[in-house]
Amino acid sequence: MAAVTKEDFVFVNKDKELSSVDLVIFGDTFLKTSLKRFFSKKANILGLVLLIMLFLLAIFVPLLSPFDFNSPNIKRADMAPRIPGLASGTEYLPGTQGKIVQNKYEELGLNDTYYLFGTDGLGRDLFSRCFAGLRVSLFIAIVAAIVNLIIGMNYGIISGYMGGRWDFIMQKIVDIMGSIPTLIIVTLLMLVLKPGIGSIIIALMLTGWMEMSMVARAKVLELKEREYILAARTLGANGFYIITKELMPNIISIMITQLMVTIPDAIFLETFLSFVGLGLPVGSCSLGRIISDGFESCLLHPYKLFPAVIILVILMIASNLVADGLKEAFDTGTR
Repeated sequence: MAAVTKEDFVFVNKDKELSSVDLVIFGDTFLKTSLKRFFSKKANILGLVLLIMLFLLAIFVPLLSPFDFNSPNIKRADMAPRIPGLASGTEYLPGTQGKIVQNKYEELGLNDTYYLFGTDGLGRDLFSRCFAGLRVSLFIAIVAAIVNLIIGMNYGIISGYMGGRWDFIMQKIVDIMGSIPTLIIVTLLMLVLKPGIGSIIIALMLTGWMEMSMVARAKVLELKEREYILAARTLGANGFYIITKELMPNIISIMITQLMVTIPDAIFLETFLSFVGLGLPVGSCSLGRIISDGFESCLLHPYKLFPAVIILVILMIASNLVADGLKEAFDTGTR
């Protein structure tokens, strides 16, 4: 047998250019692939653009508006929208002898004043007030959704990973709580607690986490039998390490998608509670409260109702478009 020499370990054709077969092709990461898939559809981009625009308007309109959204001015109450080139501020009110033409801008000599959405019964600017209410509704919904995500994801992961008796007991708790209609729980709680933002967030938290937990549990039951989980157990990894390092990174994308689904639901529930008088107290500013106040005089002054309703509809459509797009983008596989 011949002796082994250095020449036996010299690369063949090392000075020549590598062929395409020899090149190592690095594929895109899961996140990058999912984002490409998300931005490949125009509906997803439209929803994201609308959502970003609403967020920016909610932040900056109340700050930059020349009219304070919470300062009443009785002299300027019930003024119709006035937009340069579009609306003159004239409204037609029903009377016993026909329609009455009214323009409060001319009556008060406000030639250079423009209320884009008009004013409410206390003379507050509805334009800045609608977007200030949007900011409150978004804050309530996002905080409640994030808390639901934290509680529901951890509850579902522990239930699915523990299995056996613990899983049975934990799921029975979810089944019992889930059998009670959400609206009944929230309504009874709002009757007990003092009306306010904190009370609404607590009410949304009590029921919103259960769906999150069921999604997390179902994914953990699927993942915990995978080879890399069994390998981690074989190497002596404890349950805490497996949950935090192996399971959570692989379900976080699905949970974020679920988070985007729950945000419009939370906004709608907050709006409904405020509309029926169980949400924020009278005089507060949220989309539900503005819609409730506008509904009382919508036959006489319809402009008080429609702007907040349109903003709410756009918000719901944009949120659902983004949620559906994320679900399609992230649900194709795990890392």
